[in-house]
Amino acid sequence: MPYDLESIRSRFPALAATERGVPCIYLDNPAGTQVPQSVVDRMADCLVNANANLGGYFPTSRRADAIVADAHQAMADLLNASSADEVIFGQNMTTLTLHVSRSIGRRLQAGDEIILSRMDHDANVTPWVLLARDLGLVVKWLPFDTESFEFDLSVLDELLTARTRLVCVGAASNMLGTINDIRGISAKARAAGALTYVDAVQYVPHVATDVQALGCDFLACSAYKMFGPHQGVLWGRREVLERLEPYRLRPAPATIPGSFETGTQSHEGMAGTAAAVDYFAWIGETLAQDFSPASGASTGRSRFVHAAMNYLFDYETTLARHLIDGLQQIPGVRVQGITQPDALQRRVPTVSFTVKHAAPADVARALSERNIFVWSGHNYAVEPAMALGVYEKGGVVRIGPVHYNSIGELDRLLTALEEVLPRSSTA
Repeated sequence: MPYDLESIRSRFPALAATERGVPCIYLDNPAGTQVPQSVVDRMADCLVNANANLGGYFPTSRRADAIVADAHQAMADLLNASSADEVIFGQNMTTLTLHVSRSIGRRLQAGDEIILSRMDHDANVTPWVLLARDLGLVVKWLPFDTESFEFDLSVLDELLTARTRLVCVGAASNMLGTINDIRGISAKARAAGALTYVDAVQYVPHVATDVQALGCDFLACSAYKMFGPHQGVLWGRREVLERLEPYRLRPAPATIPGSFETGTQSHEGMAGTAAAVDYFAWIGETLAQDFSPASGASTGRSRFVHAAMNYLFDYETTLARHLIDGLQQIPGVRVQGITQPDALQRRVPTVSFTVKHAAPADVARALSERNIFVWSGHNYAVEPAMALGVYEKGGVVRIGPVHYNSIGELDRLLTALEEVLPRSSTA
């Protein structure tokens, strides 16, 4: 079945926007995607018809209860969790990680070891560095190969010891685009008696995610990176969550997930998150019949969602190939990530590059003047930026196409770069 880009783009009102009469091209998606109209409608309906706190006897409160329950189930379906109770909502991935790290820390003691990654976003680095500082933990670092942009997991074997308690790693890099072998990493950690905490913020919007198959213990993501509202989500394995002590107020629920959901949550954010999952399910049911998952998520909404992700990843790989090929034709451009045509299944379509004699901020600013939206800098990927030697040089230019972008938009970007870079390189 051919990719139906027109039907998909018609769902996103922002894609029709113009600035100064020129269409906008949204390639800033790794920092936050646009949302379908159904997300806007669901959030508005919540604010109008269910604007109440939970647990009341009156209709608006009962509707809010139903919205919250549906949101937990929707994310369980998206991640193939065994139970909606394993899904925790919060402000964002960073806040959730800082929060649950304190509970994990209650089970650690001075001298215990944690392994962090040189490829990760700082949200999966600094919370653990701070915990180590507070508790006297030993921090070890898993490096990546700066030529292949991937981990050598034999190095992880050398880092793991009987004192390792936690391995924290990203499922996909927000700078390099690399998809990491989370299943292999989780298996190695479990064999050593350690837990795994996975930052999947850049993975979930692109790849069918099955926490059962991945074998990790925690997985965090952000709804606003996957066509929903500003909302964070943390999945934790039930038996692990129930061993932790939540930091909660006395009237708060004593059982998961409520015991970890501090304060009043954003019910409208939850409504929008469920609508984003339902958007994926619509794609799976109507456009992606040939992409049904072979195993794992096998029934109902979960099956449709996972079919959609396979369908979208196939198209996004086409976008990544076209973008990388085009960038490599431009003199002075170096793609900071996997570029081999036979290895593109091991990356998401986020593509970062540097330009000889051109500051990334200057390139991003010049593209913005042409209504092409991209990011520059380290993008909170402090460790990989330092490993690549670009941190002090202004970082990278980051291009982030997603499934609503077109080849034509990428061609407009590449043409603009041909115009921009000679001026930038002589500045």
